[in-house]
Amino acid sequence: MNIRTALLAPLALAAFTLPALAEKIPLGTLSSYLNSLTTVEADFTQVNSDGSIATGKIYIKRPGRVRFEYAPPDRSLVMAGGQQVAIFDAKSNQPPEQYPLKRTPLNLILAENIDLGRAKMVVAHTEDGTSTRVRAQDPEYPEYGSIELVFTADPVELRQWIITDDLGAQTTVILGEMQKGGQLGASLFDITAETRRRAN
Repeated sequence: MNIRTALLAPLALAAFTLPALAEKIPLGTLSSYLNSLTTVEADFTQVNSDGSIATGKIYIKRPGRVRFEYAPPDRSLVMAGGQQVAIFDAKSNQPPEQYPLKRTPLNLILAENIDLGRAKMVVAHTEDGTSTRVRAQDPEYPEYGSIELVFTADPVELRQWIITDDLGAQTTVILGEMQKGGQLGASLFDITAETRRRAN
């Protein structure tokens, strides 16, 4: 056996032992899937940039509405509705901190019509053997940060997302089993009503 054959033999063996790489789920398929999610209810686990972990329940009603209810002892609440995001701090008596929904990358999956094929929206589209990952940003305001969506195939399912904010801090949200298509009342996403309720 010459040196060339000796070097190539292990490579040939590796080629036979490696599992076939799965195909990336196309962006068009992922866009259609996200657009089909009208309402979602699921448990979630959140991993914050400092390594701390929180759990709770998430409610999504597209377009434009989401509610993160954190489990005790936290009792905090983050919600989006009326094109605003409100952060209710359970330890504070102050009104919620608010800012426009369009300033958060989460807006990309709460939009009325999601098109991941839009120019300069997707900045990475990869497959790691178990899942397809798509990193997206607002093409007009990339400085607002990015969201990385993680999907599994057969059938397509959103499993988690990682938001990188404008300061580079990352927050990961891992979704439990999703209940889709149920009825979610408007009051779940009413920032004014929630503010009033907490003030009493």
